[in-house]
Amino acid sequence: MKRTASSSTTALAPIVDHQTLTEYIQSRFDEFSRSQKDVAQYIVDHLDEVAFQTAEELARRANTSSSTVVRFSQALGFHGFPDLQDAARDEYRRRVEARGVGGGAGEPEPLFGLDQSPGEASIAADHLAVEETARRVSRSVLDAAVEEIGKADRVIIVAADQVAYFGTYFRHLLMLLGIPTDIVASHAQEGRARLARLDENAVLVGITAGRAHPLVVRSLQLARHRRATTIAITDATLSEAAKLAQHSLFYSSNSPSFVRSHVALLSLLQAMAQGIYANDGARADRIRAYRLK
Repeated sequence: MKRTASSSTTALAPIVDHQTLTEYIQSRFDEFSRSQKDVAQYIVDHLDEVAFQTAEELARRANTSSSTVVRFSQALGFHGFPDLQDAARDEYRRRVEARGVGGGAGEPEPLFGLDQSPGEASIAADHLAVEETARRVSRSVLDAAVEEIGKADRVIIVAADQVAYFGTYFRHLLMLLGIPTDIVASHAQEGRARLARLDENAVLVGITAGRAHPLVVRSLQLARHRRATTIAITDATLSEAAKLAQHSLFYSSNSPSFVRSHVALLSLLQAMAQGIYANDGARADRIRAYRLK
C-alpha cells in the first residue's frame, strides 16, 4: 500500500506496495517487544476504533502506555502516531467502501440515532461485535473444534481473570451434554492436578482476552507436549495462544465501555455447544427432557 499525496507529508512511507497496515503489522509482529505486541494485536483486531482514537485511548485499551504507542508507530517507520492513524483511516475507509458495494435501499436502519446514549452505544457495539465475529469465523475450524470436543474423553478449559466466568459457563454447557469437563482458572494445586490428566485423548480449550494469560500459554504448551488436542478462543488474531493451538477461533470484543465486550464470546461458546448437541443424537435424546430455554 503506497502513501498517497493526500496522506501526511511527515510519514516515512514504511508500508510496501499492496500491503495494508494490518498486513504490514502482521508480517513484522515477531520483531516487536512484548508491550508493542499488545499494541499490534489491538490495532489488527480493532482497526475501526484505532482510526479515530487518541494515542492515550489506544494505550488504555491495549493495557500499555501512550509512549509505547508512539514508539510502536516509530518502529513501523512512521514519525508518530498521527501518521499511523492516517494509514489506519485509509484502510478502514477502504473496508467500509468494500462492504458498501451492492448496498442500497434494502439495508437495515441503524439500531439507534446519532445522539446515542452511553448505554445505546454499548448495545450497538455488542451488535457489531457479534456481526464481526460471524463474518470472521471459519466454518472448517469451528466444525473441527466441535468434532474434537464431541469425541474427547475429557475436556479441560483454561480461562483466567476476566474470562474465568465464561470458562465456567462453557463447562456447564459441556457437562449438560455429558462430556467430562474440568476448569482451570488459577495456578492452584487443584488446577495443576487437573492439567496432569492431559493425554492424547483429551482436549484443552484456552480462552483469552487481550494478551494471553501465562496460565493459558503454559497449559497449551503442556497439552502439545502431551499430544492433546488444543483449541484457542481469543479476541487477538496475533495472540500467542492462537499460535500454539491446533484450532483457533476469533471473537470480537470491541466496545466503547471501560471493559471489553464478551457478548460475541458467549455467542461463540453457545454455538460450539449447539454444534455438539446437533451432531450427536444420543446426547440430544438425553437432555431433551430438560427445559433449557
